[in-house]
Amino acid sequence: MSVSAVDSRPEDRRPDVNRPMCPSRLVLEHVTSRWGVLVLAALLERSYRFSELRRQVGGVSEKMLAQTLQTLERDGFVHRDAKPVIPPRVDYSLTLLGREAAGQVWALARWTERSLDAVQSARETYDRRKAHEG
Repeated sequence: MSVSAVDSRPEDRRPDVNRPMCPSRLVLEHVTSRWGVLVLAALLERSYRFSELRRQVGGVSEKMLAQTLQTLERDGFVHRDAKPVIPPRVDYSLTLLGREAAGQVWALARWTERSLDAVQSARETYDRRKAHEG
């Protein structure tokens, strides 16, 4: 069987994050980035205006927040609702797909918080072992 025949089979086109060029890798990167996780988590609570969201997600610059929101909106996770009023009002909320993604990454974030002591202990053990080896 030729390579082109193998590549055209539908089962070979299914998303697989282990394939180097799989588009799902980029989506995974978007939802698991530091700011992506924190924005999704904040929006699980309620909708936010840009400035409110920036305060909620401590440490994010305006530029990074704008880029993160735009990326998450493009991927279908965030809904941007621009109201035609003066001054302009824009609210951000999660779509159904966004709520699902946010639930997944927020569970991982909470697990990280709960596991922090164990991770720090493992790091100390590793660092001591490496210091004795070197």
